[in-house]
Amino acid sequence: MNEHYTPGVLASLATRLTGRDRHLLRLVWAHKVLTCHQIAYVAFNDPITARHRLVKLHRIGVLDRFRPKPPVGSAPWHYVLGEPGAAVLATEDGVELPEFGYRRDRALSIAYSQRLSHTVGTNGVFARLYGTTRRTSGCRLETWWTESRCAVQWGKYVRPDAYGRWTENGSTLDFFLEYDTGTETFDRVLAKLSGYAALTAATGITTPVLFLTSSKRREGSLHARLQLRAAQMAVPCATAVAGSDGPEGPIWLPHDRRDVRLRLAGLAEHWPRAVTRTEGRC
Repeated sequence: MNEHYTPGVLASLATRLTGRDRHLLRLVWAHKVLTCHQIAYVAFNDPITARHRLVKLHRIGVLDRFRPKPPVGSAPWHYVLGEPGAAVLATEDGVELPEFGYRRDRALSIAYSQRLSHTVGTNGVFARLYGTTRRTSGCRLETWWTESRCAVQWGKYVRPDAYGRWTENGSTLDFFLEYDTGTETFDRVLAKLSGYAALTAATGITTPVLFLTSSKRREGSLHARLQLRAAQMAVPCATAVAGSDGPEGPIWLPHDRRDVRLRLAGLAEHWPRAVTRTEGRC
């Protein structure tokens, strides 16, 4: 065990953490980074309470934080797992800190990564869906796999940004998420459909691919290209614009539609054959 984290030190630290705190630490670790706004929506009912608690968790070191400098305006605090927090989680898992896989320099490296905005954007979809289940009856985020877990499971064919299973009022949809920041060419984006088609052929499971884009113009161009390509590949796709409304809402335009947008759960009714069990993938 690291000499800084003796049983006594860990016991003292653990007594200062609530069950919600521990759950939050695991969410931050799994998603690499979450903003203060995302954490507030995921785990708290009041943003002021969230802010005060995050300050305390940062002061005792279980969370690290940084604030990016955008070209215009200001950014919220971004939180990553701190080393004491990793030590607590490692102890709970019955492993030493090195086995847990944590290194502070690696945890904080996301602050300088070119993929920061992409990771934060993808995590924003998770935060919105997860938080919505806390506030709205009749809906549930049954599954959410991060990019790294998706890569382990399906990396031979595809590397989606996330995989989810959303249920609302009895309708359930499995989906792959492609968070499109606009940095890739359309040819490269469309080329991903070949991998999804190959995965469908290999597993016999059809799963919609959802493209969340950076602007209305980007979405319009992508949707026009998907209309033919998705049909050819037999891969159901839908597009939407990030930030317009929550991902659970009526923002999704299927590739085989040009007008009426659907709720996330509504895509399950639009593509009834795409509704599958997660057990078939594991």
